[in-house]
Amino acid sequence: MSNQSHIQRDSRVFWRASLALTAGAFVTFANLYSTQGLLPLFAEQFQLSPAVASLSLSVSTAALALGLLFTPALSDRLGRKSIMLTSLALTTLLGFAVSFSQHFILLLLLRGLQGLTLAGLASIAMTYVNEEFDSRCRGLAMGLYVSGTAIGGMMGRIISGYLTEHYDWPTALQTLSGISLLCALFFAWSLPVSQHFSPRHFSRREMIQGFTYHLKQPPQLGRFMHGFLLMGGLVTLYNHIGFRLQQAPYQLSESHLGMLFSLYLLGIFSSTWLGAKADRYGTRPVLLLAITLMLCGSVLSLFEHPITIIMALGLYTFGFFAAHSIVSSACGQNAEHYKAQASALYLLFYYVGSSVLGAVGGYFWDHAQWPGVAGMVTTLVLISGVIALRNKD
Repeated sequence: MSNQSHIQRDSRVFWRASLALTAGAFVTFANLYSTQGLLPLFAEQFQLSPAVASLSLSVSTAALALGLLFTPALSDRLGRKSIMLTSLALTTLLGFAVSFSQHFILLLLLRGLQGLTLAGLASIAMTYVNEEFDSRCRGLAMGLYVSGTAIGGMMGRIISGYLTEHYDWPTALQTLSGISLLCALFFAWSLPVSQHFSPRHFSRREMIQGFTYHLKQPPQLGRFMHGFLLMGGLVTLYNHIGFRLQQAPYQLSESHLGMLFSLYLLGIFSSTWLGAKADRYGTRPVLLLAITLMLCGSVLSLFEHPITIIMALGLYTFGFFAAHSIVSSACGQNAEHYKAQASALYLLFYYVGSSVLGAVGGYFWDHAQWPGVAGMVTTLVLISGVIALRNKD
């Protein structure tokens, strides 16, 4: 229940807290996706197939998904801000460590550990928003947080791509880690301590009960599946667009491929704008609009002209971040009990989709090139649309 003790939209605290969460999201997603634009380079340097090179991303998202099973319980006992801040600090340190990897196996090991630490903020930020912000501004707050994830994902790829072309990939990752350290310090200073959190003792039985409670509710399960399907589609598109555009007739460089991720700016806008529209008009109609845009993008990507390809990626990105903002907010708002577990389950499905479907996309690329990738993604979006149509809650 909301009252004046919750963070209000017209207060200075709202913007302090929102910007802090945005900075935390930047660190999390810039580091998570920092290697995505480098996949063709890794494939060449370490003599790997595209599917194996993509493990530098998939292993992190898989480890993040594993960490989501435990971090909500830790935050229930130790507090929201302390776990999120620890997550940012460890993520930054491991980012520096990854940059010194000389062997791909060591790089994968460190990226896996980094994925575990990333779970600390990724699983709890949504819970913090639903606990601390007034219900009338949670959609906007969640939209701003998702904007931070888009900024982080975009800048992580752009920074790594640009600096790799002009220097090398270790320098790129070291620079990103330095920026992450500054953002973590800003987060520590700006985010208010939780006012609506009461520590609870860790209970494995209660944690399992919380997960089971949400999995037995069809509307919530549908929301979890949206995360699995749509995130899997996004990662599949961006994992393999680099391989497509480095081939003839495009032959783009690493920095030019990195600039493709500036399309995430569309997600920064759509997550906030359509997140607020969902507060006003309801979740279902706005979510269906977002899914329709994603479907148009995946189909349009089959065309060969580079401008059309960019437009297709833009449409999918715009729709995806809007859908992610809407569904993640709805997961928390519709969780009467076990709120932390609801957020964790959504993100678990979300990152399992990223890891599993992103890797499966490599199979479609190897056997059918881009038509196979686009066909897979279109199928995922269509399934998500059917779920949205059937879920009236």
